[in-house]
Amino acid sequence: METFLNRYRNITVLLLVIFAQLVLLAVQVKNDQDVRMIRVWTVSAVTPVARVVEWLRGGSTGFVHDYIVLHDTHEQNQRLQAEVDRLKLENIQLKNELNTADRAKALAVFQAETPSKTLAARVIGTGAATNSRVVFVDRGSTAGVQRGMAVVTPDGIVGKVIAAYPTAAQVLLITDPDFAAGVISQKTQARGTLKGQGTPMGKVDYVPPEEKLQPGEWFYTSGDDRIFPRGFPVGVIKAVRPGQPFQEIFVEPSGLQRGLEDVLILVEGVHQAIPDAPIANQPVYIAPPAPAADTIASSVQSTAGTEADKLRAQYKAVGDAQGHKFGEGGVGTKPPDLNLKLPAGQPLTPPKPALPNPNAQPPAPAAINPPVKPPSPKPGPQTPAVPDDVAQRPHPE
Repeated sequence: METFLNRYRNITVLLLVIFAQLVLLAVQVKNDQDVRMIRVWTVSAVTPVARVVEWLRGGSTGFVHDYIVLHDTHEQNQRLQAEVDRLKLENIQLKNELNTADRAKALAVFQAETPSKTLAARVIGTGAATNSRVVFVDRGSTAGVQRGMAVVTPDGIVGKVIAAYPTAAQVLLITDPDFAAGVISQKTQARGTLKGQGTPMGKVDYVPPEEKLQPGEWFYTSGDDRIFPRGFPVGVIKAVRPGQPFQEIFVEPSGLQRGLEDVLILVEGVHQAIPDAPIANQPVYIAPPAPAADTIASSVQSTAGTEADKLRAQYKAVGDAQGHKFGEGGVGTKPPDLNLKLPAGQPLTPPKPALPNPNAQPPAPAAINPPVKPPSPKPGPQTPAVPDDVAQRPHPE
């Protein structure tokens, strides 16, 4: 560096002098806006550097801020996700409790309404075989359970007891291939035998081809197997395949659709009538029957009249007392005295409105007779005056 300065010392001094001269000129000279040139040059030189510094500062500050916000958001997201998982688990538990309460209530209502003697039990285990459809319940021989007893739910039959132990019982479900029960259709009263298929669907055999069965029709227990009493729901027909010598009818069991947790064991079964209408999912409200027509007429006629009806009844009573009928008088007829006071014991009841008869013919218009000129009176002997009450009486023809 010293060698460079020694070699180019004159040029360096010259450049420094020129630069100093320019600085002095910039300090003294002003532009059109009365701003010194030294300030303009300084601002112009510093502005790009300031922009770069500000961009770097803003970027680093934004990065740090975004990192902090992202970190907080991530932690908040984890907390919210944990809260959502907890609420989901709580919701599932509440739904299970609600379903259990609903099933227990339905089971209690069904147990109270059915004429059969039942014993409530809960499923505590399942069979180990692959194709087996066997469950264990927590009621055994000590509670009165015996082999061959039917197991049902409010929705339909479930199976039958195949083994009874002191504290538990083994139940063969209706979907097991070894299960069979006598059934009868609801509409056509076609009899058959329900057999398990090892699948959620059951099959009804021994139904002749002349029996006209349609999907949607219900099957009920027929009581022929001496295990299930007559009248318990079995399932609804899903498919019908014609064949010889018997049809192939596939049924969806109704007692297994909501799962198995609580069941009823029929200790003493009682036959029931098969309902005429299919099982409904929702209760139907039956409104009271409409009142008869004569009841409506009597209720209308027995209602109290208005003030106009009472006034009309009073005028009619006054007219009847004076022998006058409204609407039947001719020209020259004297109107009744409406100021007449009736006896105190005579009631004033408004007329009963008559119901219109749709089959009645409209009345014919009344004929209007021309007025008859009364004959001129002839002079004669004077007669004594007639009292007013006698003069108002109708003159006999």
